[in-house]
Amino acid sequence: MQIETTKVDGLTIRYGQTQAAGTDRPLLLFNGIGASLELIEPFADAMRREGFSCIVFDVPGVGGSAVPLLPYRFSRLARVAEHLLRDIGIAGPVDVLGVSWGGALAQQFVHQYPARCRRLVLAATSAGAVMVPGRLSVLRKMVNPRRYTDRDFMMKVGADLYGGRFRDEPGLLHEHVRHMSPPSGRGYLWQMLAAAGWTSILWLRRLRQPTLVIMGRDDPIVPVVNGRILAGLIPNARLVTIDDGHLFLLSRIPDIVPVIRDFLLANDEEAIRC
Repeated sequence: MQIETTKVDGLTIRYGQTQAAGTDRPLLLFNGIGASLELIEPFADAMRREGFSCIVFDVPGVGGSAVPLLPYRFSRLARVAEHLLRDIGIAGPVDVLGVSWGGALAQQFVHQYPARCRRLVLAATSAGAVMVPGRLSVLRKMVNPRRYTDRDFMMKVGADLYGGRFRDEPGLLHEHVRHMSPPSGRGYLWQMLAAAGWTSILWLRRLRQPTLVIMGRDDPIVPVVNGRILAGLIPNARLVTIDDGHLFLLSRIPDIVPVIRDFLLANDEEAIRC
């Protein structure tokens, strides 16, 4: 991944790109809360091998992006993403994928800039404030960014936090921890505030892009029922469930990448067929 830093709307933003040879299918990725671009790099590299050039950026206060003085909303982050695409020379529509917190931002981006999105993939995410919450014990750990700053703590709670294969395969958690870059305390708080009170429930029916919703059946953070809500409200959407937890984009790369690839490359009728 080629990583650079630039100014976007007055914010210092670090972004990464993977270049696939001979493709005109850029894929814009929105990462989870507190996650720097390194965490999603293995998935981005797998998509590059399938012919997709990926773009991902650290949101303000995370990874290599500067911490703004004031909090922001999803609407501003969507604008930052659109202006970043413009600044790096991507003028036409892109495919969009968002995971967890980034799935909410992906919905906002598509709502705000519908002409910019060709197809949408929502992974382990929800419609925001109206979501069916995960386990209370897990959500209490999510509020605190300690899992990104204390590696021993992450090794202790990671299996219960993320579920799925992370419960039984410690090597996955070790690999996840190896790629972690802690967000600043204020940056993490700004991300929490960006999502506070936000919901897409009022306008999901107006999204026209073919949409693939992917949920883990053993997700302690975002229960699979939230995916059913999204797929039921977005007109051209279908739901796929994975026998894994919250981080299936990382733990099931060989299985999940072909599903996403086939969806993004299919014609419209095939893409939304159940």
